[in-house]
Amino acid sequence: MPIASIMADTLPEHPPNEAIPMREDRIWIDGCFDFTHHGHAGAMLQAKQLGKYLVVGVHSDEEIMENKGPTVMNLRERMAATAACKWADLPVPGSPYVTDPHWMDLYGCKFVVHGDDVTTDATGEDCYRVVKAEGRFKIVKRTPGISTTDLVGRMLLCTKTHHLRNLGGVLLSAIDPDPEKDDRETKEAAELLERIEAYASDSFGVIGKGSTVFVYTPRTKACNPLVTGVGPKEGQRIVYVDGGFDLFSSGHIEFLRRVVEKEKEDGNEDIYVVAGVHDDKTINHWKGLNYPIMNMFERGLCVLQCRYIDSIILSAPFSPTKAFLSTLPTGIPDVVYHGPTQFMPGEEDTYAEAKEMGIFQEIGAHEFAGVNAGEIMDRILKQRALYEERQRKKGVKAQEEDNMTN
Repeated sequence: MPIASIMADTLPEHPPNEAIPMREDRIWIDGCFDFTHHGHAGAMLQAKQLGKYLVVGVHSDEEIMENKGPTVMNLRERMAATAACKWADLPVPGSPYVTDPHWMDLYGCKFVVHGDDVTTDATGEDCYRVVKAEGRFKIVKRTPGISTTDLVGRMLLCTKTHHLRNLGGVLLSAIDPDPEKDDRETKEAAELLERIEAYASDSFGVIGKGSTVFVYTPRTKACNPLVTGVGPKEGQRIVYVDGGFDLFSSGHIEFLRRVVEKEKEDGNEDIYVVAGVHDDKTINHWKGLNYPIMNMFERGLCVLQCRYIDSIILSAPFSPTKAFLSTLPTGIPDVVYHGPTQFMPGEEDTYAEAKEMGIFQEIGAHEFAGVNAGEIMDRILKQRALYEERQRKKGVKAQEEDNMTN
């Protein structure tokens, strides 16, 4: 399903009447995908690596409310985010909360994939009990340390403990380990880099065939390579975008999609998109409170999984100056895009030098333009009591599910 159809006014509500021929390399995965974070993407990556074609079932708002509690994002927003994941081939709206083999049959999927934890419905029963009984269930590793519940908790409690300092230095140390450092620190750095390498893989989950990853070091004013992938081809048009990309959601995704769409409309079919991701300290300086809700490592993974990105630069400067843009390892950008930018009186224009270079363009308003970390935070805080009750119930339910797993 092309993303254009997902943005259409009417979403398909039912699976096809005529079944697609079943193949073992057609994999089914389903879920709520409420503000689709890198944990969801990690499950889709592992699922894709088990086959060649990934069908992603997305539950309706009504079924999630009945079985789990209120969603933060509505179905259209969740579908847009799911469709943008480079490992998803076909997003399916309104898939049953309890995985139904009949739906899998209609989409030609023999197996469903889920993390190594138990998910239960409103009655407390395993959502995958039917497919497990039929031997059509495969387990992948659950992404540690991240969940929608965890992110909602960060917003409700306004914590900063998730923020990271010097992530770039930590990641670079994994490439050239210091023998005098603690073995545990060296191992943790290697694990972080390994996950970045996995998310930088191509649309089939093949490592080394996907995105390039760099980290910018302000002291040396250099972009240091972290992950080798597919770089820009000779004569390819370089497009630069940047931002915090916090709680990476439909607002960010639609902006990126429109960048690609506008370039094609202008006759530029062969483009290479580089995304600069600001560090936690920079975002917190400008936005305050406990922003960003996701730290730079988490946000970097979210951007890497997006099909509209070819390369990322972690710790990218808040203002893309001429000096910075002129030394990008991917080449000097032909164009720099951003959304409509408003500045407080006396505040400097972040994109002044890009404008002076004659390469700045804006993407205008769109359906999801207001969907960002602040909007998501507002949605939760306006219904604080409702979400706190959801968190409480989820905690009790999680303990019961953990007991079922173990």
